[in-house]
Amino acid sequence: MLNTICAERGWPVIFKEIQPDHIHLFVSIPPAIAVATAVKVLKGVTARRLFQKFPAIRNRLWGGHLWSPSYYVGTAGHVSAETIRRYIERSEHVTKRR
Repeated sequence: MLNTICAERGWPVIFKEIQPDHIHLFVSIPPAIAVATAVKVLKGVTARRLFQKFPAIRNRLWGGHLWSPSYYVGTAGHVSAETIRRYIERSEHVTKRR
């Protein structure tokens, strides 16, 4: 679903790692799009689509919310995309949860 949402908006997904309780998403958004807006779109669209398809899951979630209101954002800056991808792949906190 995240790939589809990003593709519909022209935001290339470079890498993603999905865990039971969080997601690492390395995506390229245009500078004209605020990061908060992109996060709002990704969380909002996924929640809406899942609740439409599976309405009963809302009752199983704390407060009926799919996503936590928080998120972390980092920028590539002086680090290559490959370095970020490798970090997400081998990250200690991710591997321990597998």
